[in-house]
Amino acid sequence: MAEEKTDAPVQEEPKAPSLPVATPDFLLFGKWDSTVVQVKDVGLTRYISLKSVLIPHTAGRHSHKRFHKSNVPIVERFVNKLLNAGRRKDKKTRTGRTAGKKTRTISVVKRVFEIINFRTGLNPIQVLVTAIENTAPSEETTRISYGGMAYPRSVDVAPQRRIDLALKYLAVGAVRSSHKNAKSFEECIVDELLLAYKGDSGSYGVSRKEERERVARSAR
Repeated sequence: MAEEKTDAPVQEEPKAPSLPVATPDFLLFGKWDSTVVQVKDVGLTRYISLKSVLIPHTAGRHSHKRFHKSNVPIVERFVNKLLNAGRRKDKKTRTGRTAGKKTRTISVVKRVFEIINFRTGLNPIQVLVTAIENTAPSEETTRISYGGMAYPRSVDVAPQRRIDLALKYLAVGAVRSSHKNAKSFEECIVDELLLAYKGDSGSYGVSRKEERERVARSAR
């Protein structure tokens, strides 16, 4: 005999309650979330601050603490490097179109991030962090005196210094490319960041990193 079919309703398994999505306190310039940015270089994770801020300007409130630079948002550190990335006036100071004009430089970085987001559709904070990772040298040389002679020796670079050098290379490369260039200053910064993001040797920062590491390898 054929089995009789029953039209009993199928009971669905209860769904787990959805957890609320945590939202950051502030979005950078009211547009970009810094808390979703990933740092792939494990050695730099502790020293790249991705705290959520609205405007990258902390007014030096961390300067009295030890290793205070690690608490400054990475975007603000890039802004600070752009302030003194012009031509050398003497051994200690630099001059340039953005020297001492932090509010103006913050507006420049905001336009730079808008251009990057328009061109690539990526989070510009992620582009900056990846560019720093690709331009941070992991090895350099120092001079050791032995028997009245000085010899170059290869040494590892501290994580904080790696970030400082990377920011310096990105800022100086953007400023140098803007000299006698038909492009605007913002477009020169965008080009430098995107080339460094891709790891292209056409970037000033990537080329300086490769040169520094090549010299260090020969001094091992």
